[in-house]
Amino acid sequence: MSPDSSDGFTAEERAAMKERAAELKTAAKRTKAGDKAAAEKQDLLDKIAGMPEPDRGMAERIHAIVAEVAPELAPKLFYGQPAWARGGKPVVFFRSGQQDKDRYSTLGFSSLSALDDASGLWPTSYALTKVTDESAERIAELVRAAAALR
Repeated sequence: MSPDSSDGFTAEERAAMKERAAELKTAAKRTKAGDKAAAEKQDLLDKIAGMPEPDRGMAERIHAIVAEVAPELAPKLFYGQPAWARGGKPVVFFRSGQQDKDRYSTLGFSSLSALDDASGLWPTSYALTKVTDESAERIAELVRAAAALR
């Protein structure tokens, strides 16, 4: 336990939980499906716009990739971070390393993603320090696979 986590949670973890509670409260107030989807997309875009570089650039590029290869995934915030969901549940997400005070950001996939490997072992998250053309291609492949219905 770190000195600032007497309750077992770091300041960053407590902030993420508060953001998630606020997200749920805001979502409950939104009624029309179309309005809700548009508002959730705008929330995600606003969150990305407020990120410091290089996280902002990475999140923008990931958002563009997801929109292109898996347009059926809806953008939304999840624990205060960008995510792309099916049926309201995140399939793909991005965690800002700077917000988490970590040395890298994370591209992750939830248990709803279709990345299952016949070996019974597959990665569910990737460390990101930059998104190159090569890694963008790999991200597109992963997102396309993750978004496939099982």
